[in-house]
Amino acid sequence: MLIQFLRERYNYRHLIWILAWVDFKQRYKNSVLGYLWSLLEPLLMLGILYIVFSNLMKNPVEHYPLFLLMGIIMWSFFSRATTSSLASIRFKPSLIKKVYFPRDILVISNCTTALLMSLFESVVFIMFMAIFRIPLSLNIAYLPCIIFLFYILTLGVSLALATLNVYYQDIQYIWALVLQLGFFATPVMYPLSVFPTSFLKILSYNPLAQIIFIARDVTLYSKVPNAASLAFVIVIAFVILAIGYAIFARLEPRFAEEL
Repeated sequence: MLIQFLRERYNYRHLIWILAWVDFKQRYKNSVLGYLWSLLEPLLMLGILYIVFSNLMKNPVEHYPLFLLMGIIMWSFFSRATTSSLASIRFKPSLIKKVYFPRDILVISNCTTALLMSLFESVVFIMFMAIFRIPLSLNIAYLPCIIFLFYILTLGVSLALATLNVYYQDIQYIWALVLQLGFFATPVMYPLSVFPTSFLKILSYNPLAQIIFIARDVTLYSKVPNAASLAFVIVIAFVILAIGYAIFARLEPRFAEEL
């Protein structure tokens, strides 16, 4: 069922891209700086967090500004994609009721828009790598795979959230709290060395943490991804997508009634 879903949505790739690109342009349509906000947002966040946490770190982290920036960009993608997907169905009742098309395309296009924004933000990351003269190794070839898995995982979460938000409006408020807690529970700002050994095992079950660790390893530290971590991420990403799609497929027929 999941393979069929992926194959069918691939056939809608042009529509998904158009919706995602239109949404991306709309976000900056009336702003003075336009697309520059895609570069300024991570820089501003980096500046604030770097000033605070660089002074709190007991053990210095190699290339800490880029270590922090990578975490910010990846967390922002997850947060932005899931938050925008929450409203992708609930706040488009006229479209859902009057026009027939696969409803999950709205969620997929929102996740794609968030990915586009993150790719623009990555320009800042590349600039910093050049400034700090960090060499790239062949391990960077793992990065597209990591991004794809992160997208798959995020899409699964987004499908579930968008569906449940149609039936239970409390989901949007609960998810906002979950994201706030998740930002600090996921090592966006700090390395593993700050945790006690007993806590590391718990953290190893956080797929977002594992994805961020792997992305940092292949870009900043020229390391081959840990095989166990990579296998865990692959499995959990597709499991979450399957669960999200199952929830969506089961409840989607009654969307028009609920809206």
